[in-house]
Amino acid sequence: MNGMLSVTMMMTPPKAIEVSVTDDTLLVDLEDGRTISVPIGWYPRLAHGTPVERQNYQLSGGGRGIYWPDLDEDIGVDGLLLGKQSTESAASFARWLKQR
Repeated sequence: MNGMLSVTMMMTPPKAIEVSVTDDTLLVDLEDGRTISVPIGWYPRLAHGTPVERQNYQLSGGGRGIYWPDLDEDIGVDGLLLGKQSTESAASFARWLKQR
């Protein structure tokens, strides 16, 4: 049973502890000391957000996700670690952008 527990713990992605967004990069500091850096263009809502909107984030799920309420953007740490980009459709993004 202990062997199973340690494997489960190793498969659990680390949690985010700090987030910053520049004009071209999303940076996420993880509890294990790593920093994930991805192009902001992967997440069009972040790319079109103001600096104030980008700074207004909440860690969700105990650090397993990041949510920007002003932009209605929600990104999971596990997806970042896997290199997954936004899956929002062009039509959905266009509707959101038009409402801004």
